[in-house]
Amino acid sequence: MSNPLKVVFLGSGPIAVPILQALHQAECIELAGVITQPDRPAGRKRVMTPTPLGDAAIRLGLEPLRIPDVNAPDFLEFMGKIAPDMLCVVSFGQILKTPLLMLPKYGCVNVHASILPRYRGASPITQCLLNGDIQTGVAFMEMEKGLDSGPVYRTEYCPLNGSEYADSLELKLGEIAAAVAPETLCDIAAKKLPGIPQDQSLVTVCRKISKSEGRFSWNFNAEKIERMTRAFFPWPGALCEYLNPAGNAGVLNICKAAVVSGFQLAPGECAELPGRLIVGCGGNTALEILELIPSGAKRMNAAAFRNGLRGGLPVFPEEISI
Repeated sequence: MSNPLKVVFLGSGPIAVPILQALHQAECIELAGVITQPDRPAGRKRVMTPTPLGDAAIRLGLEPLRIPDVNAPDFLEFMGKIAPDMLCVVSFGQILKTPLLMLPKYGCVNVHASILPRYRGASPITQCLLNGDIQTGVAFMEMEKGLDSGPVYRTEYCPLNGSEYADSLELKLGEIAAAVAPETLCDIAAKKLPGIPQDQSLVTVCRKISKSEGRFSWNFNAEKIERMTRAFFPWPGALCEYLNPAGNAGVLNICKAAVVSGFQLAPGECAELPGRLIVGCGGNTALEILELIPSGAKRMNAAAFRNGLRGGLPVFPEEISI
C-alpha cells in the first residue's frame, strides 16, 4: 500500500497495550482513533480509573475516546466520518454488531489470546493455565457476527512450562502479537494474508470468569489447586476459608504454591513443620503454600503467616459461616 493504513484501535485490557504501542510507532499505520471503555471506580477509595489501554494511550499522547456503547447510532455516525480502513480490536469488552463490522474498508481484525478455534470467548488465558496446556498463542482473525468464529489470518505460538501466571502471560502474549501486528494488518489489507476458516470440530468455548470460581476445596487434587493459584492471579485469586487458632474465621488468597510429595495428610490437614504450611489435598496429594494474602492483610510468605498465628496452624473445615 502506498498510503498508511488508517486504523481505529479498540481495546481495554493489558494485552492491548504493547499492540497499541507497536501500531503507534509503525510507519505503515495511521492511528485514526483509540477507543476504550469508560473509566471505572477502583480501589478502596473508588477512584475513577482509566482502563490499562486508556492509561497507555494517554501516556503516548493519544487521547482515547471512552465509549460506553460502540454500536450506538451517534458513534456509528462519528466512525463514518473518520472512514477508517480497518478496526483493530484487542481485549475490548464490547460486542461489535454488524453495522460497525461492515463499516471499515478492509474489515475488522481481532487479536485473540488463544490458538483458535480452541478457547473462543472471554477467558482463554485463564483456561489454558487451568488445563495445564503446553502451549498457547495469539490469533489474528476476521471479525464476524459469531463469537471468535471468523477466518484466521495468522497465529503466533507461545510454549508454556507450567510456571506462568495469568497476568504476566497476558503481557507476554501482547508483546508477541505486537511484534507482528503492523505488518499483519497491512498484509491483510493488501490481501497477502488470506483468512483460513476455523475447523469447527476443534471448537472449545470459555466464558467470562466469575469471582466464585476462585473458591476451591482441599478435596481438589494439589495440581489443580496449584494451577488455580496461577490462572486466577491477580483476580479473583485462589480462595479458601479457614479458622485461626483462636477460632476466628477468614479467607486465604493463595498466591504461590507448589505440589509436594512424601506426605500422608487428609484433605485440609496441615503438616506439623515449623515455618512451613503444607496441606493435604484430594487423591493423597499435598500442596505447600509459599505465599498468601490473609483477610485484611498484605501478601506474605508462609513463615510470616505462621508467625501471625503464633506458630499455630490454620484449620480448614469444609463449611464456615463468614
